[in-house]
Order: sequence, then structure tokens, then C-alpha cells
Amino acid sequence: QVQLVESGGGLVQAGGSLRLSCAASGRTFRRYIMGWFRQAPGKEREFVAAISYSGDTTTYADSVKGRFTISRDNAKNTVYLQMNSLKPEDTAVYYCAASTMDVSYSSRWRFLSSYDYWGQGTQVTSSS
Repeated sequence: QVQLVESGGGLVQAGGSLRLSCAASGRTFRRYIMGWFRQAPGKEREFVAAISYSGDTTTYADSVKGRFTISRDNAKNTVYLQMNSLKPEDTAVYYCAASTMDVSYSSRWRFLSSYDYWGQGTQVTSSS
């Protein structure tokens, strides 16, 4: 069992930056694939980024590639999402998620159903 708590959301002008953090409880954080998802009003939750156990492999949605960076610090049980060059269309509630699936199944990191634990979400608003 793991509990996830996101922080770092807020209101920022388009073009600005934010860094989200997700703190995880438990001693097995290093065994989880970690992902970030987002959900805008009236839309389905969508994949943003994911990272492997050690942090050496990452994957991104095309819409954020080159602007967002996912990273993790296993010593602090924390995963981060650095968001630069924010656009109004990035406005959403951002969720952190943890998966127990094997790291070799990287093609499945984009799917909500691959994740076992979810945080409560943090609001990010990018104004034009």
C-alpha cells in the first residue's frame, strides 16, 4: 500500500513554469513505476509522463514533450514534474500515480489501468 500526496500546483501566466511534487509513503517507493496524468474540465484523464524505478527511462505525451520533465528522488520518496512554457491548454488537475507493473512493460505506462495507486490531485491553471 502506498499513499501519494501532490503539491506545487497554482496559477501561472502562459509561458511560465511550475514544479509539481508527489510525496509517497512507504518503504517500497523505488519499486514503483511513477506517472503523472491530468484531467481538464469535461475531458477524460490523460497521460502526461512516466518514469522507471531508477529514473533512467522516461516517456512523455507528445503534447508536453520538450516542455515537461519528470524526475524522481528515491531517497526522498518523491517524484517531480517540472513544467516549462506552460500553455492555457495545460490547465487541468494533475494526478500522481504509482504502478507495480514490471518495468519491461514500458509500452503500457501510458494507460490509466496500469496504475494501482493515485493521489488526490493538484490544480494547475495557466492563464493567457
